[in-house]
Amino acid sequence: MTADGRGAAGDWRAEFEALAAGARRALEEVLPGPDVPPARIHEAMRYSALAGGKLLRPVLVMAAARCVGGPEAVTPAVRRAAAAVELVHTYSLIHDDLPAMDDDAMRRGQPANHVVFGEAMAILAGDALLTLAFEVLAGLPRWGADPAVALAVAEELARAAGTAGLIGGQVDDLDAVQGAPLDLARLQSIHRRKTGALFRACVRMGARLAGAGEGELEALTAYATAFGEAFQIVDDILDVTGDEAELGKPVGSDARRGKVTVPGLVGLERARRLAAEATERAVASLDPLGDRAALLAWLARSLLERRR
Repeated sequence: MTADGRGAAGDWRAEFEALAAGARRALEEVLPGPDVPPARIHEAMRYSALAGGKLLRPVLVMAAARCVGGPEAVTPAVRRAAAAVELVHTYSLIHDDLPAMDDDAMRRGQPANHVVFGEAMAILAGDALLTLAFEVLAGLPRWGADPAVALAVAEELARAAGTAGLIGGQVDDLDAVQGAPLDLARLQSIHRRKTGALFRACVRMGARLAGAGEGELEALTAYATAFGEAFQIVDDILDVTGDEAELGKPVGSDARRGKVTVPGLVGLERARRLAAEATERAVASLDPLGDRAALLAWLARSLLERRR
């Protein structure tokens, strides 16, 4: 199979599931046990972190490492870095669902964290997951990572999670809900930070841990940028057309909150074209990496078939 992403989809699905299983094991390893005091906060952390998400972000960390260094590059340090990314992603979902933010009662097919544990505990659970992520990254040298690389990886994730990334995008997203004027370019800027920044961190973290050169990092960064764009457009489309049971959360919530989305701005058909164009850019960005990037190419193409 070549890096155009075409081939036996079942083979790449199996590869995805194998990497996702490794991420789940790593999450189990880094999360405090449910009986470790104070047990209630650890129960809340585990409730959301182990809720059965797709684990796409940690898989991207490991797939990027494998692209650069082969299967043996998916080391214990890479798996723990992948778990750290999922901890950050889960914290963001818990906080997004709060009444002060998106006010969603369901996540991943189960009641949202604040519905089960209360708002105060949900805030603390999110805070604890974010803190734990950087504790995990600080310990990567004990798992074989070069200390300088571990530091660079922690910086990648911190930047993606902060005001230049996820949080900054969320701030502008909240402003837009409250009536700030928004066109497609500004909306895409929000998406590049709120959604895309973490995808870029994923591939750059995995690549750095596997010893990537500047050319490889450049190609993978371009891939992740386009990947994040396609992912968010499809996410917006699914909020209009998706099946609630498959999504694991209510559909139509964006419209009910008055949230600006790509389909809302340009219509469903153009939104689908924009998603397809971003996917093609993602795949084309992998050309310098050749067949090594076939799994990443498949992951990009699979976005257009997402149902959840």
